[in-house]
Amino acid sequence: MAESEVFSGLSADEAEVTEMESLCLNCRGNGTTRLLLTRIPFYREVVIMSFRCEHCGWHNSELQPAACIQPTGVRYTLTVSSAQDLNRQVVRSDSATVTVPELEFEIPAKTQEGSVSTVEGLLQRAVRGLERSLEDAQPGPLRDKLADFVARLRQLQALERPFHLVLDDPSGNSFVENPSAPSSDPSLSVVHYPRTKDQDRWLGVLAPEEDKKEEEEEDVHRDVLSFPTDCSECGAPCETRMKLTQVPHFKEVVIMATVCERCGHRTSEVKGGAGIEPLGVRLELRVSRPADLARDVLKSETCSLRVPELDLDAGQGVVAGRFTTVEGLLEEMRAQLSRENPFFQGDSAPEGRRLRMGTVVDRLGRAARGELPVTLVLDDPCGNSHVQSLCAPDPDPALTVVRYQRSFEQDEALGLNDIRTEGYQQDP
Repeated sequence: MAESEVFSGLSADEAEVTEMESLCLNCRGNGTTRLLLTRIPFYREVVIMSFRCEHCGWHNSELQPAACIQPTGVRYTLTVSSAQDLNRQVVRSDSATVTVPELEFEIPAKTQEGSVSTVEGLLQRAVRGLERSLEDAQPGPLRDKLADFVARLRQLQALERPFHLVLDDPSGNSFVENPSAPSSDPSLSVVHYPRTKDQDRWLGVLAPEEDKKEEEEEDVHRDVLSFPTDCSECGAPCETRMKLTQVPHFKEVVIMATVCERCGHRTSEVKGGAGIEPLGVRLELRVSRPADLARDVLKSETCSLRVPELDLDAGQGVVAGRFTTVEGLLEEMRAQLSRENPFFQGDSAPEGRRLRMGTVVDRLGRAARGELPVTLVLDDPCGNSHVQSLCAPDPDPALTVVRYQRSFEQDEALGLNDIRTEGYQQDP
């Protein structure tokens, strides 16, 4: 098999499964382990393993991530209040921590193998594990407390009252289903966060050593800088190039691009070069003619996208920061929806959801070709996003720009509430 096809996508075709003889840890006989190397959306490459012993009947299955650790960690907070929430599918890596705040219950990382399950399945697995401990416990106050806790956990499983489920994965390789996609889910909060140095050490990610040598100052406005990195698709060493660029009628931004010579994968990203603005910005563009599709768009990584006509709401971090055109942005949204929504594809997907997703993807394609007028709304609390005005410096009738004061919650998410800008020089 070619190296590029080691991890093939899930399909109805017969997959190549590797079988090997291995030791059964239950009866010490020889059983059979089956390995499937595949690629699933949102979870990248995985190794699905299944073991079965013909002698004692013991069987086990687990999922191990084979992809690179993601650039940021991810935290999902789900409000479980209905049977549909219990049925949400969950991809959990072995580095993820699951907590239920209402019970002060936690499943620590590295205590279970990775799995693809549902919210109800996670609770059921926890109940089974605690019940086994309950059987071995000696009668007494400790056993009574454990029995009471199992009963409370079963109450949540029966949905006798709403509760919260928090899935925190520093590796970024976990996922909770959004049944409302491509719209935002009011019951699900997704936060992508930078890892701490301790988390990087725990994951085995080596932080680059600080360069203590004094170097000559580079002309960052003129030179194209580069630094080594790994390809996010095949993991091969490649080079990322970056340049500080002045956007007309806006400000400076950092444009980064990566091209892998091994697999041909290309990525581009834009980051603000001037920090967080005092006010957030909301840009509303009415796309109704070919000239609108050719407008330049700068979308930062903190900017959310919305297309009201399609009931499409892409939150922060769904589409990476980029410097492109309106047409390119619509096409990227269309491609990402059709590529990275595994629970709306295939024969197992509900017919209604599959048709709704197909309709949204088709209408996004028509909008990108100029066949369907739409309204594109960019909301950036950092104020680092921009849409080209065709009438600058005069007002553009098709473009509405609103600058607003951020809410306390938005400042909290950006980490601004804890920043001291006055009087810090006097601290010892």
